[in-house]
Amino acid sequence: MREPHCSPRASSQASLKISWKMFMVTLTARTSAASSPMTPWSRILAHFHTSPDDYSVIFTAGCTAALKLVAEAFPWVSPGPESSGSRFCYLTDSHTSVVGMRKVTMAMNVTSIPVRPEDLWSAEKLATATSDPNCLLPHLFCYPAQSNFSGTRYPLSWIGEVKSGRMCPVSVPGKWFVLLDAASHVSTSPLDLSIHQADFVPLSFYKIFGFPTGLGALLVNNRTAPLLRKTYFGGGTAAAYLAGEDFYVPRQSVVERFEDGTISFLDVIALKHGFDALERLTGGMENIKQHTFTLTQYTYTALAALRYPNGAPVVQIYSDSEFSSPEVQGPIINFNVLDDNGNIIGYSEVDKMASLYNIHLRTGCFCNTGACQRHLGISNEMVKKHHQAGHICGDNVDLVDGQPTGSVRISFGYMSTLEDAQAFLRFIIATRLRPSDGQHLLQATPGETAVPRAESEVQSAVPATMDRCSPSPQEDAPTGSQVWNDLPTAVDAVALHPPLPEATRTQQTPSEQAAGVPEGGLGPHVVTNLYLYPIKSCAAFEVTKWPLGKQGLLYDRSWMVVNHNGICLSQKQEPRLCLIQPFIDLQQRIMVIKAKGMEPIEVPLDENSERAQICQSKVCADRVNTYDCGEKISSWLSKFFGRPCHLIKQSSNFQRNARKKHGKDQSPGTTAALSLVNEAQYLLINRSSVLELHQRLNTSDENRKVELFPMKDLISRFRANIITNGTRAFEEEKWDEISIGALHFQVSGPCHRCQMICIDQHTGQRNQDVFQKLSETRERKVNFGVYLMHTSLDLSSPHFLSVGSQVLPVLKENAECHHLPSSEEHQDVIS
Repeated sequence: MREPHCSPRASSQASLKISWKMFMVTLTARTSAASSPMTPWSRILAHFHTSPDDYSVIFTAGCTAALKLVAEAFPWVSPGPESSGSRFCYLTDSHTSVVGMRKVTMAMNVTSIPVRPEDLWSAEKLATATSDPNCLLPHLFCYPAQSNFSGTRYPLSWIGEVKSGRMCPVSVPGKWFVLLDAASHVSTSPLDLSIHQADFVPLSFYKIFGFPTGLGALLVNNRTAPLLRKTYFGGGTAAAYLAGEDFYVPRQSVVERFEDGTISFLDVIALKHGFDALERLTGGMENIKQHTFTLTQYTYTALAALRYPNGAPVVQIYSDSEFSSPEVQGPIINFNVLDDNGNIIGYSEVDKMASLYNIHLRTGCFCNTGACQRHLGISNEMVKKHHQAGHICGDNVDLVDGQPTGSVRISFGYMSTLEDAQAFLRFIIATRLRPSDGQHLLQATPGETAVPRAESEVQSAVPATMDRCSPSPQEDAPTGSQVWNDLPTAVDAVALHPPLPEATRTQQTPSEQAAGVPEGGLGPHVVTNLYLYPIKSCAAFEVTKWPLGKQGLLYDRSWMVVNHNGICLSQKQEPRLCLIQPFIDLQQRIMVIKAKGMEPIEVPLDENSERAQICQSKVCADRVNTYDCGEKISSWLSKFFGRPCHLIKQSSNFQRNARKKHGKDQSPGTTAALSLVNEAQYLLINRSSVLELHQRLNTSDENRKVELFPMKDLISRFRANIITNGTRAFEEEKWDEISIGALHFQVSGPCHRCQMICIDQHTGQRNQDVFQKLSETRERKVNFGVYLMHTSLDLSSPHFLSVGSQVLPVLKENAECHHLPSSEEHQDVIS
């Protein structure tokens, strides 16, 4: 679709001007030309089985803009002495943009009434219209043809029933108008407006074709159009007006009155190609409807049949139907994944796992809080409580006190295939069940009436291979640092990999030797390794003693690599960042950067205030002041990565404070200065936790001849600053604060892991096994390591962290450590 559309756009500026004029001439003659199959608006109306005699097409910036137009232009009547006023009723299973219309009506004192679906489904609960044929008080009822949350398809017959007065949302005298939110429905199903003549039909072309973005329309019933009122008038909407006097005459047609300014006519041209493509590829919307429903029904049946060995369901599906017919159910499946005890696994963790399988899910409440509350059993009080706990729409807070704040949604379109459905099912099976437990998946093919078969084999119904490659989101190990300008004492004290005294050495295991553990005699909790990451997302720089700054380890994540647009690169976009090895030389005041096949290059630690040009960048939505480190290093990085790159450094006089809200398991801590990290100044991991995960990952090697994931490799994947040894795995998650030598730190919460740990920090290659194993064996959240913040740090004298320093933790009140289950326990917990 985009290729034929883009060809005309590649013409000269002069021809674009001519095209615009020609288009505008055609636009002004819309009424007479509307019957022509070549015009975009006539093509749109024909798609919905209607004509310009019945409907007008007003182009908007999207479905939301169309809804806002109706809210502002509908002839609302405010209550008064002789009238109770208009009513705005909307189904609670509506998109945010529909519910948001009530803010416009509230400004006019018009009553807004949410209507539950069950109230309209139950005939005995339906109100009857007050019989008064002379009362023309206008009311508006809005409902979706298809729920964007669950795919429920509401009866189109409601349109005629409400307009005729046979069915009314509330019992009040007046005339009812109906707005049908068709955005979700028409993306995969036909809509016949010659039969179901709604007054207003907002829609989005992006949802139908996937292109162009930012273009929608409001289809207005011509019998209703004269009632619409307009306050603002923009370019092209006035027949006449005066600049110095309140004189304005609108244009006659509803389209000319409501399309302010120049419409996006180049995108309007693309609609022809969109309709052509749909017809050419699918044969029409009816075929799309059947195709998408068949895939949805197949996936639903298989998903609902999945069971753990104890018989517990793997998912909880939220729907109002049994997916028996496309008339009542659209191509959407909404669900949450459960563990074998019936507890919900947060949607954020499911989304992270899905990305490992190259599957993109939509999670949350999908801009439909009403349906989310209804299906998940979330009360109004709980929504407010979740917000007070720090949860907002669109974030990753998926569980609050064990209660889900949202769910997972999959949907099918006209380009979806059986292989897509099977790939999704295979992902669920691979991450929740052992291969031997796949017997619970049905073998029916789409179109059959599928039933669970206890003896069926999952692999016969699902492809044997699939793409396991997935990009990684944000960097996992954010901690802090900043330039500390007065360092004479610090330089002398820094040590890189000094040998430990012979007297402290004892026998080690091969895994500990491979991981570089300082040997013996250091007590139950000591620092075994220290790492800083001078360049964000690049390789670690290991030290045994290092000075602290007010932002963390000195120079930790003070630099970052950005693309030609100034956007920070992480290993999500560029895994080869881990092959860039920085070294800090405090005496020479330089950072040496090395990479295979490249000559080493030096970057000064100190900024030249006279030559430095301050620029802005972003880290986790925070704006930070930085400066470019010069063309020399830019050319070096560009050559290595094969694309334009720059190295930038956080400005020394810029302060960025931690602002993350702490959840239930986090301490409030104190305000802390941050470098270019994501969340906190330091990240600490416990070697005992790594060792237990190491044992899990290597159990498949029965001969024990080769470690699949050596300890040193695992440690590097978690990109921590401070590595300690401990007596028990994951005990660090129960610490409230710690002391390392004379330094005191607040534990600010667990590190929620993403796919960064899938990347081998020595090769840049991705492997999903570490993330998947960690997800399987932790309780719902893929946490590993804890964040630390300074509680107080006097920088009037140097402070250091050193390998071998004793770590003294203080437990949280009523803390109880949760370790990974044993191999025997694990088989009953999850596969």
